Amino acid sequence: QVQLVESGGGLVQAGGSLRLSCAGSGRTFRSYAMGWFRQAPGKEREFVASIHWTGGTTDYIDSVKGRFTISRDNAKNTVYLQMDSMKSKDTAVYYCAADRYVVSFRAGRPEVWGQGTLVTVSL
Repeated sequence: QVQLVESGGGLVQAGGSLRLSCAGSGRTFRSYAMGWFRQAPGKEREFVASIHWTGGTTDYIDSVKGRFTISRDNAKNTVYLQMDSMKSKDTAVYYCAADRYVVSFRAGRPEVWGQGTLVTVSL
């Protein structure tokens, strides 16, 4: 069983950058595809990005392509979301997620969820 803890959220100015981290526990972490979701105030939770367990394949929603980068370091049991050129629309609670099948992220039903970390973009 994998457990996930997000960190790195906070306040950032529009145009700035922020990097989120998600630390996983469990021996099988490296075998899981990982992803990020977000939920803005008054909005439904939406898929943001995912990465295959090998790290060789990534997927992003159109609104973050070219600005966000998902990566993972299996030696550290950690997945990252580097967010650049941030916009006010990026304000949301960001959730880390894990699943044995990468297709589960686009489908919106990953097996494991973190508790979330708040990202606020000002100005």
